[in-house]
Amino acid sequence: MSIDGWMGAAQRIDSPNADDRSVGEAISLIVVHSISLPPAEFGGDDIVRLFTNTLDPDAHPYFSGISSLRVSAHFLIRRDGELTQFVSCLKRAWHAGLSSFNGRENCNDFSIGIELEGCDDSPFEDAQYVQLVALIKLIRTCFPIDAVVGHSCVSPGRKTDPGPCFDWQRLAVFGASLVRAL
Repeated sequence: MSIDGWMGAAQRIDSPNADDRSVGEAISLIVVHSISLPPAEFGGDDIVRLFTNTLDPDAHPYFSGISSLRVSAHFLIRRDGELTQFVSCLKRAWHAGLSSFNGRENCNDFSIGIELEGCDDSPFEDAQYVQLVALIKLIRTCFPIDAVVGHSCVSPGRKTDPGPCFDWQRLAVFGASLVRAL
């Protein structure tokens, strides 16, 4: 990872949906998400369009309700393991929304968001787990990560991702104290 928070091995697509972190805020959390656009459909550029504010609300009935959202993540891992980075790790990506972890509100302030192309009802691909493990290992060499959690853990009742098909045991190599599958 470069000094400016970008990973050279990732395809870089800048998202405008980010801002500066608070001065002195340590990055200590990784939030794992899942996303598919349209829902339960994989491939295509609609996730990129959502994260870059170019999603056509008329392209699919579902898009009319989300095209005005201003969201992003630091990383997206496609079904084949391809890695895209939208926001420097040094910036705050707008991925967790209303959230809290261990009594701290606004997880975007102190977390890195990783989206997996997927949904609650489909297993994730081996290539995604391989890339996710490698990415988490790299992030942990750069930042004092205390936990790896699902979006559902920091936004319970509001979010369900990465969902019941996500295999948290594959991340057990990071130690039970870091992985929270709630």
